[in-house]
Amino acid sequence: MASFFRRPPNNSWSDHLPLKLANIVGALFVMGANGYTVISPLDVYYTGKETYFTPAPWAYFLWPVIHLLVLGTCTYQFSGRGKELIVDIIGWNLPLLDFLNAMYIYSWSNQEYKYSLVFMVFTCSVASKIYRLVKASSVRNICDELFLHLPFSLYHGWTTCLIFSTAFAAFGVNAEIEPVRTWTKVFVFLSLFTLQTIASAYAYSSAEGDLPACLAVSWFIWAVFVQQTEAKSPFVHWCALGAAILSLCWLMRSAIGLELKIRNRSANNVRFGFGPNDHEGSRLLGAH
Repeated sequence: MASFFRRPPNNSWSDHLPLKLANIVGALFVMGANGYTVISPLDVYYTGKETYFTPAPWAYFLWPVIHLLVLGTCTYQFSGRGKELIVDIIGWNLPLLDFLNAMYIYSWSNQEYKYSLVFMVFTCSVASKIYRLVKASSVRNICDELFLHLPFSLYHGWTTCLIFSTAFAAFGVNAEIEPVRTWTKVFVFLSLFTLQTIASAYAYSSAEGDLPACLAVSWFIWAVFVQQTEAKSPFVHWCALGAAILSLCWLMRSAIGLELKIRNRSANNVRFGFGPNDHEGSRLLGAH
């Protein structure tokens, strides 16, 4: 692990220091803002507008996981490999992502859902750009997986789901005072179908798929199923259940693909005479 953080001779921790500090401050600020929304008296995730596509409040606890991983990303930027990917390739997109996320949190906390939707669309757009940049880079070690591919796969999948829930909050009916109508059922069904299409695209985006992104989508859909009880709307409840079960198929496809990739890599190492502890040989074959 220490070798992954080793800096090349021409790389100083103070290089691009304003950007590195902006990454750290942005990550800490967004993490604190999200934490405050959970523990504050406003309790926005429990007392916000209830729609027919609102997930269970515990779904939002995926945010702390993402923010902790992004803090790891901020630490990784001080290594040679981290600087190459985070500072030189991602650049100022990460502070921009933090800013837009903070504005989304602020708008959501004040129940200004239309503004929240705008900021979430922009947040997802920047997350998509970072996601593409990260996916275009080759994985050289476990730190690339933990601090780049994992957080931004979760980030991309989760913010994509939040666009749908925020759109329902901005334009949908209040489920506490209005019954579900035909158009609401249509939009719920189309939203679930779209999320399934997105999850399948994650699962088949590569030979091993994108397990974290599929997990984020499945997590969200199960939360919708739990929150939308049969008493509120049998149609929404059972559609959400069907979509949640189907999302597990894409999750399993990605998990199986990842397992096969790991097995094939191990088999190649053995075939070329590299033992399990031969890290140099593993790196030559492109292992994590």
